[in-house]
Amino acid sequence: MKIEFLGTGTSVGVPQMRCNCHTCTSTDPRDKRLRASAIIYLDDGRNVLVDCGPDFRTQLLRTGCPDLSLALLTHTHYDHVGGIDDLRPYAHTAPDEHFPLYCRRDVADDLRARVPYCFLEHPYPGVPTFDIHIVNPDEPFSIGDGVMVTPLPVMHYKLPILGYRIGGLAYITDCKTMPDSTLELIRGVDTLVINALREEEHMSHMNLQQALDVIKEVAPRRAYLTHMSHDMGRQAEAEQLLPPGVYFAYDGLVVEDIPQ
Repeated sequence: MKIEFLGTGTSVGVPQMRCNCHTCTSTDPRDKRLRASAIIYLDDGRNVLVDCGPDFRTQLLRTGCPDLSLALLTHTHYDHVGGIDDLRPYAHTAPDEHFPLYCRRDVADDLRARVPYCFLEHPYPGVPTFDIHIVNPDEPFSIGDGVMVTPLPVMHYKLPILGYRIGGLAYITDCKTMPDSTLELIRGVDTLVINALREEEHMSHMNLQQALDVIKEVAPRRAYLTHMSHDMGRQAEAEQLLPPGVYFAYDGLVVEDIPQ
């Protein structure tokens, strides 16, 4: 199994509009961060999209438009679901071609309100259509062929959201606090992806030290930080702050050799 990072930025991306800071003016391609998303490539040939933000079309064109089998959605904020309409090439009107979305009930309700034309009994030709699977935060679920997904409940300030674990990979974004029960679900995982917005404290996201504290507690073989803002600084400089085995992810990075 492997993961490809489609985007590793926060809600406004990096560079940030109307900003001429040290990070936003960097020429290092690793400092060009689209909104956070990823593709997990399963060993059986299926590809799982994690979140579908407003940069989805650009991200997929850049990565070669691989086949997508389903999507796992973490929460309902625009930077994580704003590209849903661009799933048109993967989601068709035939009943057996609706694109599977796995998400909490509040996310499903929000999508039905945002893009109601995708859920009509007789949809307009060409619109994307979806087969929504409601995820119970406390119940692992199968995505077929024996592949189990474990929901990872975390808090995004006061909003309950989900990360996901598949085999040796755990993907968590937009987390501010994590219950002990979720820590136990990821303890000793092979590869941990977790958000780290910046060095300074933030109301609804972990900062760098908080993410590093979780990584130390979980003790994965390796960890990758995602959902960074321009305040984290340039990658070439900021990565000097990281302990061994912890890395800043960047757009286009592919991490392989993850046990499924």
